Amino acid sequence: MIAHPRPLIEVFAALSDFRQPRGKRHPLAAIFALACCAMLCGYRSYSAIAEWGRNYGVRIAQALGFTHAPPCAATLHTIFRRVNRDEFEAHLGAWADSVVGRLPPAPEMSEVAVAIDGKTLRGSKKQGAPGTHLLSALAHHVGVTLAQYAVDDKTNEITAVESLLCQLVLEGRIVTMDALLTQRHVAQTIVDKGGDDVMIVKDNQPQLRADIAFVFTLPPAGDQQATAHTVDSGHGRIEQRNITTSEALIGYSDWPGLAQVFELGRHVMFPKTGKERVEVVYGVTSLRPERATPERLLTLVRGQWQIENKSHWVRDVTFDEDRSQVRCGNIPHVMAALRNTAIGLLREAGYPNIAAACRQLAAQPLQALALIGIELEN
Repeated sequence: MIAHPRPLIEVFAALSDFRQPRGKRHPLAAIFALACCAMLCGYRSYSAIAEWGRNYGVRIAQALGFTHAPPCAATLHTIFRRVNRDEFEAHLGAWADSVVGRLPPAPEMSEVAVAIDGKTLRGSKKQGAPGTHLLSALAHHVGVTLAQYAVDDKTNEITAVESLLCQLVLEGRIVTMDALLTQRHVAQTIVDKGGDDVMIVKDNQPQLRADIAFVFTLPPAGDQQATAHTVDSGHGRIEQRNITTSEALIGYSDWPGLAQVFELGRHVMFPKTGKERVEVVYGVTSLRPERATPERLLTLVRGQWQIENKSHWVRDVTFDEDRSQVRCGNIPHVMAALRNTAIGLLREAGYPNIAAACRQLAAQPLQALALIGIELEN
């Protein structure tokens, strides 16, 4: 039997309080509970969060844990700027992992698939805030962010991804990523931690790409290649996908964990204009054919886009993240983590439309409190 995740209010209560006792008016857990509930109701900035705390009256403020009037925007600014973001992410990541572990996997998957990709907080970056590029890991099937790591301005995703992987439970899970992160050390880390990978291979790995292309251009004798084909239509286009897999490079290539390689062709037609777009990409995976048929590999490759659709797009469109210009200390990172958590709560609760859910909770704030574990009768 899988245990239910801890209520989020308990997760906030476990955070270390960095403040000096003298002059401390508000419990740290109450402040983050307030922030999360306000986010659930669609309030986007820390000044708006402070307004939310004062809009709904004493009863809700007390339920959140406040014994005085809820904090002002300046107090939230101070707390968010100084909180230990690594500890904050660790606690939220553990909670998110328990959520994903409790929910059943997608019908076509026996394991949890995790997409890794980066996103820049554009508004904060314009203001000169450090660490505004965040590398995130998201569970494909539920759209819950499992971990987030700030990429230092003097480095890049390739260097930072190891730190992100260290935060994740990888055993028995499948990690997908784009071509930038297709690196030997990344593949080795995933395999060493008991996970599997599905990686797109482009020109940043020229030898591996050339070897894979050769396999599908001139198949070796006895190579039993398998194929799958899909056709989808919508948004004014028809997209055909063809994937072919091969085991021919096992024993030839020394890529860590290599079990199959694949060639994926995409043919996109736009009936209204008559235009067409054709693309061929290559990939490598540590999944053996008995665990990953061509159909399943195609699903995993397409699943990488879930991090754009279920996280990045929602944060930008619903929570207006790219227009946020907060820049001090850890505020950009903490606000992004709160957005991720609010989205995760709503996904877990079964809301299909995040924007509509925020409007509903704004009208019924007791439901927002219930999502973080605070039950209050109407």
